[in-house]
Amino acid sequence: MNSIGDIDSKYRFIILASKRAKQLLKGAKPKVSVKSKNLIRIAQAEVSSGLIEYEIIPAGMEEIPEREDRVFVGAPIADESVETDLLAGKDLLEEVIEEAEAEEEVEDEEEADEAEEDKDE
Repeated sequence: MNSIGDIDSKYRFIILASKRAKQLLKGAKPKVSVKSKNLIRIAQAEVSSGLIEYEIIPAGMEEIPEREDRVFVGAPIADESVETDLLAGKDLLEEVIEEAEAEEEVEDEEEADEAEEDKDE
């Protein structure tokens, strides 16, 4: 892939070639004749020779939905649920810290008991 034709970036080349390969997979006729039977290679050859037409559509600010208009696929998200999730995570962290401190206290007591047994011997 030394030459990507008149395309401005290798990323755009990859996107165009992959979309063209999908079209070929669905039954589109190849626009070039190449030795390879691989649809990806055929698509790459078509894009690099400039046979695939494309248009770059600039995104305008009016097309970006407002935060309230955005939709989460799956389940609606309420601001309260986010806050409760954060609080639940904070509570969980506090529980883990308390358990770790309790384990340290038990280990300290065991070490102290072993030290006393060693003194008695």
